[in-house]
Amino acid sequence: MPTYTFECEKCKKRFEQEMTIAEYERAAISCPKCKEKKVKRVYEPFLAQTKKKS
Repeated sequence: MPTYTFECEKCKKRFEQEMTIAEYERAAISCPKCKEKKVKRVYEPFLAQTKKKS
């Protein structure tokens, strides 16, 4: 299940939320600290590792 990172526009707290893609599309996400509904998604780089085929 994907983990999404958000930042509150009011208190600037960053938080992560794990949800399915369908949940993300219809969710009304709010800040866990101040309950503000104006949050923006933060895109962070990631590294995908795969096994080397022999």
